[in-house]
Parts: sequence; C-alpha cells; structure tokens
Amino acid sequence: MKSTHISSEQQGEVDMGDETDSPADEPAFSKDEIFHLLQNERRRMVLRYLRGTEGPVRMRDIAEQVAAWEHDTTVQELTSTQRQRVYIPLYQSHLSKLDTAGIIDYQQNRGIVVRKPLADQIDQYLQIDPSAEPTTEPSDSNWDDYYISATVLCYILLIGAVIELPFLSLLSGIALSASILLLFTVLTISRLIN
Repeated sequence: MKSTHISSEQQGEVDMGDETDSPADEPAFSKDEIFHLLQNERRRMVLRYLRGTEGPVRMRDIAEQVAAWEHDTTVQELTSTQRQRVYIPLYQSHLSKLDTAGIIDYQQNRGIVVRKPLADQIDQYLQIDPSAEPTTEPSDSNWDDYYISATVLCYILLIGAVIELPFLSLLSGIALSASILLLFTVLTISRLIN
C-alpha cells in the first residue's frame, strides 16, 4: 500500500467525505488476509449463505443453514445439539472476525448480520457455484477402486502363499512382499502423475 501525506486542510475534507465513500474506495485485502479469513470452513459457509441475500439476516438463520450444510441435511431435520455446536462458535468468534474485517455488519446484541459491499472482493475466492468447482470426485473414486482392488489382490496372493497354491509356493516371502510393495508403488506413482 502507498502511504500519502495529507495536509490538515485535506484532512478536514477527507473526514467529511468518509460517510459518502463508495464501496470502490474501501481498502482492498491482500491475498494473505483473504486466505486467513477463508481458512475456516464455517466462515466460508457464512459468506456463501450471505451471497444470495440483501438486507439484514437473522444470525440464527445463518447458523441453522451452516449446521445443515455441515451435517448434509435440511434445517428442519437438525437436532438442537447440531444447531448449538454451530451457533456458539459463529456467535463468539467467526462473525466477529468477518465484521472486524469489514465484510459484514454483525450486530451481535440484536442477532442481525448484513453483507457489506466489501464481501464482493472475497466472492472470487469462493467456489460457490457447484458447476465452478473442479470435478475431482469421479477420478478420486476411481483411484479408491484401484486401491481396493489392489488390496484384495494382495490378500489373495498372501492367502494363496499360506495355503501353498502351486504358483505362489514358488515365491519366497521376500519376493511376495516385494511384489506387493511394487504394486502399491506403481499405483501411487500413477496417481501422482495423473
């Protein structure tokens, strides 16, 4: 950030203009500050919830929706314990941090939260739209299948060696161990390359 010296005459002008500043005049966040704010999943969920709102929102509504997302359920199906485990940290910590950063206006005594224009700077770092998120699940599940298959194959080889099947009885314990280790090494390297 550049520092600029302001004369006493200009200081009076700046002070009067503070109330009419546009959102574009608000300070930009550094990436470190943004990542620090977004390091907690609950804060990300709060911003996700507030993205589609205008005006004041009850803190309780935010806490219930965040709890529902965390437990992969609906707000109606939440237990009071699930609600409380989310409500308390939001009330005591997370909303205050977002308020201090100027992203939201959190009126703790009234239980009201309002999204501020500064939150628009943060939105680009949130992958809120499911279509915008990288599709890693299918490939991850494929790799899970490969590892499960390799594990099953290794158990078959071990059991076959124990009951002395013809081909497997030719392998020593060290050769069998090396074969299993080689199989998992190849799988792991293949996964890292892809």
